Amino acid sequence: MEDSDVKLKEEIVDLKKRRNTVILAHNYQLGEVQDMADFVGDSLELSQKAATTEADVIVFCGVHFMAETASILCPDKIVLLPDMNAGCPMANMVTVPRLREKKKEHPGATVVCYVNSTAAVKAESDVCCTSANAVKVVEKIPVNEEIIFVPDQYLGGYVAAQTGRKMILWPGYCPTHIRIRPQDISRQRAEHPQAKVLVHPECRPEATALADEVLSTGGIIRLSRETEAAEIIIGTEIGIIHRLRKENPGKKFFPASEQAVCPRMKLITLESILGSLEEMTPEVKVPERIRLRAKAAVDRMLEIG
Repeated sequence: MEDSDVKLKEEIVDLKKRRNTVILAHNYQLGEVQDMADFVGDSLELSQKAATTEADVIVFCGVHFMAETASILCPDKIVLLPDMNAGCPMANMVTVPRLREKKKEHPGATVVCYVNSTAAVKAESDVCCTSANAVKVVEKIPVNEEIIFVPDQYLGGYVAAQTGRKMILWPGYCPTHIRIRPQDISRQRAEHPQAKVLVHPECRPEATALADEVLSTGGIIRLSRETEAAEIIIGTEIGIIHRLRKENPGKKFFPASEQAVCPRMKLITLESILGSLEEMTPEVKVPERIRLRAKAAVDRMLEIG
């Protein structure tokens, strides 16, 4: 490690202590960012951590909607997103006016909102979910109620297949996960015939159909630890492989596709974390009117777990 890297990390640690800060990082972040974080996890785990932290400042190394969720749950804390350009294209595929139109078309429908959405869209929803608990959330909804699922059509389709529920699916998607094609998985299987294949439910159904298990990033982390398989093919954003290799040194991990990179997740660096802590910006703050309504939907998700 170069002296400049050591100095950079020391400065982050020093400022973090002085400002009573917790650094949260998503599993898709750069390896150096994951290594600097106090906690690394998926959207659900990070939401739970944000809700219970005693820190005064949360540095959220993820994308904008994740920092918004932390602000929704922790209005008394300062939530920093080191790079405001770290957005989520899927979250921008559903807007409040269009969702309101859809709700008018289906009065009485329950709106299930994937956490990969803006705070304003969460505020228009009845309950949030993550890929880790989406099936559980939908199973809690009475069978006679219509369900509008936003914004990910592929996660929604997977949940519909698992629960047998008919759902009105929003035509959103993750540009990173749709890059994982069935032929990519078939090629990796041919090269590693003994490998277990774990795929995220944001992938197209043709890809998830080829998986041994369809799991959230948190589920992928857990199963990779528990399985006896020595080789594992990972069908999600490739940033997770850093953590998988670090925590499972005796196993080999292969990305289903090298193209599965989210450029926005990679915008946050150690330099931007330090700059954010020095300047205490950029801060993500959800307006109270929206926050209270969005919090009701997020709280219902956290109650289900």
